[in-house]
Amino acid sequence: MRTIGLIGGMSWESSVLYYQWINRGIRDRCGPLHSARLLLDSLDFSEVVAWQREGNWDAAGEALAASARRLEAGGADCIMLATNTMHKVADAITEVTTLPFIHIADPTGAAIAQRGMKSVLLLGTAFTMNDSFYRSRLQERHGVHCLLPSEPQRAQVHRIIYEELCAGVITDASRDTYRTIVNEAMAAGAQGVILGCTEIGLLLGQQDVSLPLFDTAALHADAAVAFALDQATP
Repeated sequence: MRTIGLIGGMSWESSVLYYQWINRGIRDRCGPLHSARLLLDSLDFSEVVAWQREGNWDAAGEALAASARRLEAGGADCIMLATNTMHKVADAITEVTTLPFIHIADPTGAAIAQRGMKSVLLLGTAFTMNDSFYRSRLQERHGVHCLLPSEPQRAQVHRIIYEELCAGVITDASRDTYRTIVNEAMAAGAQGVILGCTEIGLLLGQQDVSLPLFDTAALHADAAVAFALDQATP
């Protein structure tokens, strides 16, 4: 079994899910007493958030690169970044390590393309929704076009992520807000919904909406399992 190197803590609420899903995936494929060989380097999210607010992406990239180097030195066979937004500085990681990097957008794009979908709603932080680093990868590599909520709705989605979900706060009111956004996107032609922040799955599940949901954290974790068992390469 190959060893997964996971950069986490952004936020730890979703890093916990990664650990659970990866180990459950190994158990389900290998047997009830099997678990993953996994190294986790968990960062202090408050520092990352401060760099995001300042627009200091160079500092954020340096911190993630240092994390990747620690994981490589510890014996990891691949690097994963357990957050969507910080893939904005993924190049900072790939420049300092020769280990395979499993990009979170790729298993997501592959799952959408497998369903024959071309146009999906993207929910995530303002950085993920507004910047092109994520949407362009989905479009160029997987032929997936991302629809976005309106600007006021994007602000709501972003606020709920940082003020509630990253702090472990789950409310029915916020679930209703997300549900309304999804329903409006469905009326506008969206074929599915990307949960493009690793915490959104804590709030919104398939039972809450009619459109198919693509949970990036769950898909990313499944890709890690496949890599660990030498069933796929990034």
